[in-house]
Amino acid sequence: MPRQLLILRHGKSDWGVDIDDFERPLKKRGRRGAKAIGKWLRTNDLLPNHVCSSPAVRAIDTANRTCKSAGFDSSGIVQIESIYEARLDDLLRVLSACDTAVRRVMIVGHNPGLEDLLLYLTGGHIPIPEDGKYLPTAALAVLEMPEDWLTLEAGSATLHRLLRAKDLMPVQDDDESDV
Repeated sequence: MPRQLLILRHGKSDWGVDIDDFERPLKKRGRRGAKAIGKWLRTNDLLPNHVCSSPAVRAIDTANRTCKSAGFDSSGIVQIESIYEARLDDLLRVLSACDTAVRRVMIVGHNPGLEDLLLYLTGGHIPIPEDGKYLPTAALAVLEMPEDWLTLEAGSATLHRLLRAKDLMPVQDDDESDV
């Protein structure tokens, strides 16, 4: 199996609450999106060997819901503080710390860092979506990676798939119950 990186941006967060950014929860749409991504991962046999997440509430909730829906033990999620408000070099350090035996890593975090990571690793060879957003909330990028987590150079990865949870789910209002 080739080495793969799954880059997952957290689900849609709730800006309607007066709370610190770090503590902002997911909206119902964000919770549904995380579950949809998890089901897609399970259906496509892309379960991660290692999951690392920002400890921000919306990111760790996304990671937990995605893993649970995928059938991956969410107790193994590693929360890494530097993923919150991460820059590209922060994310590259997180990946370089991955065990060499790990074949598929999922990183759950925030923009603009995740988009910067995606564009760096692919050398920017990705068509620009109509809305100009590579990783809107609850979007997943699947990349084929080099054999060594330590040598992640610009353009060293190939984008295999880029999908958005909203394209996997039926249209629902945020007021509808979250199952």
